[in-house]
Amino acid sequence: MVMNMNNLELFMKVAEKMSVTEASRELFISQPAVSKAVKNLETYLNIKLFIRDKKNGLMLTEVGKEILVLARQMKGIENKIYQVANQENKLLSGKIKVGSFPAASTNILPKTLALFRAKYPLVNIELIEGTSNQIKKWVEDRTVDMGIVASPFEPYEYKMLNKDYMVAIIPDNHNLSQEKRVNLKKHQADIIFCKGGHEIAISKVFQNNNIKLKESLTVQSAETLISMVKNDLGIGIISNFTLSSVSHNLIIKEISPRITRHIGIITHSFNEVTPATKEFINIMVSSYDSHYVN
Repeated sequence: MVMNMNNLELFMKVAEKMSVTEASRELFISQPAVSKAVKNLETYLNIKLFIRDKKNGLMLTEVGKEILVLARQMKGIENKIYQVANQENKLLSGKIKVGSFPAASTNILPKTLALFRAKYPLVNIELIEGTSNQIKKWVEDRTVDMGIVASPFEPYEYKMLNKDYMVAIIPDNHNLSQEKRVNLKKHQADIIFCKGGHEIAISKVFQNNNIKLKESLTVQSAETLISMVKNDLGIGIISNFTLSSVSHNLIIKEISPRITRHIGIITHSFNEVTPATKEFINIMVSSYDSHYVN
């Protein structure tokens, strides 16, 4: 018997939405039809792909998670076949799924997208935003074809785009406004952290300099951090790259000790990505106005 690929694609959509209702709504297919497709696939494979939990709702089984990764690989290979064929005919098309954190979406992607779309108008780009850790997970399970993340990049193949560093932000009436830099050890109790993929870099520097990492206040976005600092709740610590993507009127200070990180592109293998993804990466690396490393 040959596997019904339509059933497999409907399973992928239900797994993405974790809802038969949401999947049917997005695909303009009736709920019974979606449920039947998933049931038929389970019957064909003789396994259970989903379970219903009273507290968490629809959940993938362990084998369902494995099948989902393989299904995405199959979809990626199918996409690559069409792209290779179209490339031979000098007509690149298909779809690229890009994972990116918001600051990278603001600072890096617009120029790359403009150049790429001008050259390859038939290729569709789907952007999925999240934190660096989320994007690494999406690359791992092949939810996206490539990710733009903050270091560390291992165990993935990577191309570096930018060397970033952390800065402190304070309001103009702060008692450190005349200081050249903020000493993190001296002011460790006043620090507000913004999560953004630089946690490993911070913890290493703090450990090496005998600074106690006190997470008395930690926020999830640059906008929230700026609001907290404006209200005199502490000294904000944020990456310069991320800060450059939002508007503010705060004073930016160097910090001591210095904390650096890198921003780059990750994927399972640059040799195995689709032709469209490869072209997208090449354009991004060549057009990004920074000191990148191949």
